[in-house]
Amino acid sequence: MLDALNNIFKIPELKKRVLFSLAMLIVYRIGCHIPTPGIDRIALSLFFKQAQGTLLGLFDMFSGGALERLTVFALGIMPYISSSIIFQLLTVVVPAIEKLSKEGESGRKKIIQYTRYGTIVLSVVQGLGIAIGLESMRGAAGELVVPVQGWSFRLMTVLTLTAGTAFIMWLGEQMSEKGIGNGISLIIFAGIVVRIPTALVNTGKLLSAGQLSLFVLIFVLALMFVVIAGIVFVERGQRRLPIHYAKRVVGLKTYNAQSSHLPLKVNMAGVIPPIFASSIIMFPATIANFINVPWVQQIAKNLTPGHWAYNILFVAFIVFFCYFYTAVTFNPVDVAENIKKHGGYIPGIRPGKETSEFMDTVLTRLTFAGAIYISVVCVLPSILIGKFNLPFYFGGTALLIAIGVGMDTVAQIESHLITRNYEGFLKGVRIRGRK
Repeated sequence: MLDALNNIFKIPELKKRVLFSLAMLIVYRIGCHIPTPGIDRIALSLFFKQAQGTLLGLFDMFSGGALERLTVFALGIMPYISSSIIFQLLTVVVPAIEKLSKEGESGRKKIIQYTRYGTIVLSVVQGLGIAIGLESMRGAAGELVVPVQGWSFRLMTVLTLTAGTAFIMWLGEQMSEKGIGNGISLIIFAGIVVRIPTALVNTGKLLSAGQLSLFVLIFVLALMFVVIAGIVFVERGQRRLPIHYAKRVVGLKTYNAQSSHLPLKVNMAGVIPPIFASSIIMFPATIANFINVPWVQQIAKNLTPGHWAYNILFVAFIVFFCYFYTAVTFNPVDVAENIKKHGGYIPGIRPGKETSEFMDTVLTRLTFAGAIYISVVCVLPSILIGKFNLPFYFGGTALLIAIGVGMDTVAQIESHLITRNYEGFLKGVRIRGRK
């Protein structure tokens, strides 16, 4: 491992890319501490302590704590992610966008440009909502979070937060182009792992105070190792459908018979299902922070992490969105037609309709297994926190993102090393990303 790290700095191009990505991440973390004007920081911090387990807490996790401090990067990269998902869904619904997606590089650039515009629009809407919501927030002692209210504060907040999101989007694109790995994913990764030192300190305090036993800590550490190993195993898991291509003549060229495979991932939907599920379930708890109505408060209480109703709904929504998002992103009919068009077939299956039905059956079974896997990983933290009083969230969306981004980044670094005749990170082992 140490030799592999040393080899990174022996390749000028790879060294430049890694250092560039690290520099951009440092810039991002600095921006997460530049405050937005007009806010009472102490009152806001007290409010967020009461808002744990709500939609605000989920957004704060993706922003690396910037939302809790309401810095210029408070919106984080979530507007860009939301815009990307919206246009991905519109690709299936709107024929014009679907046509663009099939136009190659030029079409892809146009969709990216539309995604940027959508990010700005979502940032303005979310920024205005946050500004109006902040004016109604009060700290534990009843003090206003925004001492001087009005449209001057709202416009300044919208402008600041929108500019911050646009800058993060630019940082991510620069990292993808000039750095190593996917820039947007690395920014989310940085926002998640930055909480690890605080979690370690809190764990040490509970251990020294006797509120957390050493046996429980050892058990949790062993469980963490098993879960992480399981996530790596499943994220790399594929069902490879064999595809044979008969000998064919195209123009003046003759193509010999070939054999290939179509890889179908166990977790085709990635981290989208738990993100959508968390957002929907946490919405009532978020509304309850602004509306003091008894029945709303009761619903929010029943839908907080750890409650049985929350866990049941969370699993149900995860299963639903796994199937929904997989159906949106993978069309068996189109894939079967493309295979048939190029003279390919799955052994024992007739080309065309029967091939699409076979792939649909395989994908349905894989998606069910993937949904159960995501549900177990995402429900695990609420159970651990409720049973063992842990001071940190272990599992869930954050863990899936962190491990997935880490695997993809290491795979890219290793591909650079191997193409230049260097050993990878582990001798005799080829590290693959999720793709």
